Amino acid sequence: MPEILPIAQNYLDAGMSVLPAIRTEKRPAIGKWKQYQQRLPVTAELNAWPWNDAMCIICGQVSGNLEIIDFDGGGELFPAWMDRIDPDLRDHLVIESTPSGGMHVIYRCDTPVCGNIKLAQRKVDDKVQTLIETRGEGGLFLCAPTPGYEMMQGDFCDLPVLTESQRDTLLRTAWELNEYWPPVFNGPNSYDIVDLTMPNIPRVSGISANRSENSLRPGDDYNHRGDPREVLKQHGWVLAIPGENEYWRRPGKDIGWSGSLKHGVFHVFSTNASPFVPGRPYSPFAVFALLNHTGDFEAAARSLRELGYGSDSLEDMDNGADITGIIAQMSDCRLVNVDKPTNVPDPGPIPEDLFHVPGFVNQLMDFTLTNAPYPNVGLAFCGAMALQSFLCGRKVCDPGDLRPNIYLLALASSGTGKDFPRKVNSRILFEINQVASLGDKFASGEGIQDALARTPAMLFQNDEMDGVLRQINFDRENKRESIPNILLTLYTSANDVYPLRVKAGQKEAAHIDQPHLTLFGTATPQYFYESLSQRMLTNGFFARLIIVDIGKRGEGQTPGSARNLPEPTIQIARWWSEFQPCTRKGNLLEIHPDPRVVPCSPDAMEAITEFQRDVEDSYRQADQRNDEVARVAWSRTHENAKKLALIYACSENHEDPVIGLQAVLWAQAFAMHQTRRQLFLADSYVAENPFHAECLKLIRKLSESPNNELPHSVLLKRMKIKAKDFKDLIETLIQRGDVSSKPVATSGRTGFVYRLNGREQG
Repeated sequence: MPEILPIAQNYLDAGMSVLPAIRTEKRPAIGKWKQYQQRLPVTAELNAWPWNDAMCIICGQVSGNLEIIDFDGGGELFPAWMDRIDPDLRDHLVIESTPSGGMHVIYRCDTPVCGNIKLAQRKVDDKVQTLIETRGEGGLFLCAPTPGYEMMQGDFCDLPVLTESQRDTLLRTAWELNEYWPPVFNGPNSYDIVDLTMPNIPRVSGISANRSENSLRPGDDYNHRGDPREVLKQHGWVLAIPGENEYWRRPGKDIGWSGSLKHGVFHVFSTNASPFVPGRPYSPFAVFALLNHTGDFEAAARSLRELGYGSDSLEDMDNGADITGIIAQMSDCRLVNVDKPTNVPDPGPIPEDLFHVPGFVNQLMDFTLTNAPYPNVGLAFCGAMALQSFLCGRKVCDPGDLRPNIYLLALASSGTGKDFPRKVNSRILFEINQVASLGDKFASGEGIQDALARTPAMLFQNDEMDGVLRQINFDRENKRESIPNILLTLYTSANDVYPLRVKAGQKEAAHIDQPHLTLFGTATPQYFYESLSQRMLTNGFFARLIIVDIGKRGEGQTPGSARNLPEPTIQIARWWSEFQPCTRKGNLLEIHPDPRVVPCSPDAMEAITEFQRDVEDSYRQADQRNDEVARVAWSRTHENAKKLALIYACSENHEDPVIGLQAVLWAQAFAMHQTRRQLFLADSYVAENPFHAECLKLIRKLSESPNNELPHSVLLKRMKIKAKDFKDLIETLIQRGDVSSKPVATSGRTGFVYRLNGREQG
């Protein structure tokens, strides 16, 4: 085997981020390696590292927009893929074989590449096997001369640079070899396997069992007769390549493709095609609802009914079956308001691309992820966003005088590494002589006021938000000095004068001009979910929270010190500390600030206006059905998006911030995800009475089980209730269509397995 260090130096000289690797684990052999996703190593680092027999290359922008297509499964699909590629393009690619018999196709692109994408999969024995996928931004791969990796064509030091169109050709031809199609998303009540071999628009299941064959819901009817092409065109999508498998290009993209339409099912691959999630197929009805009604499927169904889809009355229901008893029983249960939509889809965890905010936030996240004992991207994001919010507080506003104060809540269990992002923020404030602006726990509402009286801009990092959340529920009298009420008032007073309470011995109340409070709180998921109530969801505090579910603890690593902050990061923080807008003369700017107005680009302003119209439409629909929770949630979505866009702009360019289109699109996607998550939590956890609470609990038990189903005995044990009460729950949920049952033979007897209908993650 050739000596590996000189080859690594050649790769570095060719502009690739190359690191020593552990061959058996397929990962870098050094600690704190994530920094090399952002910068190239230097020769001195290469010489100091432990080079054994393996190396890896970091993909993405750091290596000149490098991307690979990884053919797994023994390279089974590689010959078929090669046959589809034009020889002139094929002969310029760099290709290497892998120890498993697979293949790597390596190239650079003249535009930035996205993260990893699964292109071709196959389902074998109920397991999904990935046969072709990319390694893009943030990814890495082992390479020659690592044992088992052999160059078949070309040279790593002379990588081809493809146009975006050429890259799209490589990915499209790989996608055409796909053999597995995940369940099609058809709205909050149905995920359905679609037979893509049929030459017609897929027939979507989920038609009510109480309806005749001639009676369809509007969405089901639209799946049979509707055409999603017109909807896509109305929202800026362009047909790029016609044919049986059509390729469509998202708005804002001039060449290439972002999704495909085949047999009526719309598949999305772009990470910038909000509201669609990459890698997920959508039915025509889902496309209609997401684009025309911002994900409000009930409003979409009403709209389609007005257009002539579906049945018009209950007279078509069931061929002679008497359902009055069912309706009466459901009414007696008083589960939910009949006008309120149920089975709201779970948008799932925040997509990782939404944790990307260029500039200061990314710099701080990189440091945290490199040095935290258990790096977690969600926690790093919350810490960095909170610090950026604080640093520009009372110093900037958007053209509508909206301020960058935000309340972040990270749902993190013990041991997930909550302390390190807080330590990083504390250290930065110490370095820039702003540590007096750092707050810890909330002792009382009066304590918050007193802290702001001393320092009118504060960053509170509270690890005991569980107590605050419980107080929101127990504060039945809504006392003026309660913590949640103080937080609510301060949130809306960031561009106003906030009166402090009159203390003993004072003749009149003091005031704070434009107070700024940023909150970075953490809470355990269990206590957070237990705290959810109708009161909490409708008093406005919950709608103002940015909630990030951290998930599992990250993989441990050798930690660094929060004291070893990079100087560029400290310099930006110090710049904000010293920055004073000079739009008004006088020496009282610290007391009466005159914040700098951060302008919006014309295309960003247009996107903001359009987004506001969409959100207001969702609000009106919630108001029409008297859904207070949804009404409160949608009432804050637009404001939250504008705040996030302002912080994005300040992070991207602290000296001359401008709210551009990318900032607005990112902020809108983030805010929409937050609202949909809030509505899902309300639908899943907030009960209107004890019986409803037990119904929601049973639904959650099924949703947490494999395949969303459990045998009768197992589900009964997990519910921990009497058999008679369990029977009432099951019968009600079956009649509502939330749960179905099927008989199974067990030990000579007939038992039942219960399955959740249409409640998979959306």
